[in-house]
Amino acid sequence: MGSIDISAAKSDCSLFSKRGHRAVELGATRITWDIISDMWHPRKNPSGYLSVGMAENTLLHDMLLDYIHANIQLSAEHLTYNNGSMGSIALRKAVSHFVNRHFNPFRPVEPGHILMTNGCSSAIEHLSWTFLNPGDAILLSKPYYSTFIADITLRPGSVVVPVEMGGTDPLSLEAIEKYESAAREFEAHTGKRVRAVMLCNPHNPLGRCYPRATVDKLMRLCQLRKMHLISDEIYALSIWSNRVDKGISFAPFESLLSRDTRGLIDPAFVHVLWGMSKDFGANGLRVGAIISQSKPKLHIAQKCLSLYSFVSALSDQITTSILQNDDFTDTYIQKNREMLSKSHEFLVRLLQRHGIDYLPGCHAGFFVWVNLGKKYRETHPREVLICYMPDGQIFKTS
Repeated sequence: MGSIDISAAKSDCSLFSKRGHRAVELGATRITWDIISDMWHPRKNPSGYLSVGMAENTLLHDMLLDYIHANIQLSAEHLTYNNGSMGSIALRKAVSHFVNRHFNPFRPVEPGHILMTNGCSSAIEHLSWTFLNPGDAILLSKPYYSTFIADITLRPGSVVVPVEMGGTDPLSLEAIEKYESAAREFEAHTGKRVRAVMLCNPHNPLGRCYPRATVDKLMRLCQLRKMHLISDEIYALSIWSNRVDKGISFAPFESLLSRDTRGLIDPAFVHVLWGMSKDFGANGLRVGAIISQSKPKLHIAQKCLSLYSFVSALSDQITTSILQNDDFTDTYIQKNREMLSKSHEFLVRLLQRHGIDYLPGCHAGFFVWVNLGKKYRETHPREVLICYMPDGQIFKTS
């Protein structure tokens, strides 16, 4: 027998399925995890990266850790499968209790309306896999959170149709016409269906909320075309006072759960996502929720899918304890909003002091759009500027 070149075999992507080969292509362009595994620290890693592109909120970690250390008690049931892979009964009760207090639902959310997942990425993937055939499409307006693409497409085989906005405000009434045009064009060219719209409200990365009139028009379009409307509301409670950008009108946040959809859309098409990652600064807990009040078959389908998105018992217990404690959550949410407002003001004043352009008008999430390239060119006129884009493209400017 001849010898086998193991290194050549490992590098040969023909050994992969088409899915595996696609994952290699995408993985080669995903620099995010490389960056956060080599983060800058003044003493431990002074040559590491200083990341300004990760949506994490660390402002109240001390407060959250103090609560967890003082209140979390594990029992033997947390070493078992407990109530199964869709989230413990206690967790779904805690989430429904919390959502009913803070999202002002038109129809009270019941534990049976909730599917728990290990983060909202898993939740999005499950909905894509369940509602779309391979090759079918979800509409997603630009600009968007880049990981939506992998969540929707990588394993389900669905397609994202980016809705080009041009000079149109993506949150405006006029933007809905762009959705309709994108859907018609995709279906005409592919023969496949557009089956859903992905909405992020409050918006990532614009840091604003959709006005009611825009959401109403989008619901009517979804009803007309029989499309699911998936509303990612993971920043729902991270709304804060913008103390810097005067004279700008800010639309309040309204959960899709709070709307009476009669005359707008069949509630079976409406699905809301929320989780602990943003409002509670706990990305690492990996806890997300799909709230679907009028689609019982989705919950049946989840019985087999949820095995792959099982929330750990420890995260289940921590989240349950936090969300059922009204005094703590009320204090935390209020303090978080105050800290986000102060942090935004601090950053914007710093940018203004140094003559760095930013896009005004945000009041939600952890976002400020900053034009660092312009300032860098001014101070380094002879250097080549290399820009790494989320989709893997590299631009060089001089």
